[in-house]
Amino acid sequence: MNLQGIVSVSGKPGLWKALAQNKTGYVLESLDAQKTKLIANLSTAKLAALSEITIFGVEDDIRLTDVLERMKSASNIPDVKADGKALRTFFYEVAPDHDEEKVYSSDIKKVIAWVPDIKAASNF
Repeated sequence: MNLQGIVSVSGKPGLWKALAQNKTGYVLESLDAQKTKLIANLSTAKLAALSEITIFGVEDDIRLTDVLERMKSASNIPDVKADGKALRTFFYEVAPDHDEEKVYSSDIKKVIAWVPDIKAASNF
C-alpha cells in the first residue's frame, strides 16, 4: 500500500494529498469528492504523513500501514457511528496488540473514517 504524499492536517477533517511544496508550506488537495485545495503553512499547521504514523502497542508501537493492510482483508468494517464496543472489537481484529489505555475510541473512529479516502487515493 503506497501512502506516500498522503497527510493528515490537524484541525481539518479527512486526508490530504501533497501536490507541491514552497518555502512556506505545502499545497494540499483533499481526497474526498470535492477536491478542495488548501495551502498549509508550516509555521501554523501540523501535518502528519500517514506512512509515519504509529499506534500505541502493548510492547511495541504498531505502524498504521500494517493496520490498514489488515483492514483491507477484514470482512466488514464497521460504520464510524457504531458504538464504541463494536469499534474496539473490530480494532482488536486488525491491531490485536494495541494498548487499550492509550488508544482512545476517537483514535479508532479517525482511522476507520480515513478508509474511504485511502481507498480513493491508493489501491486499497
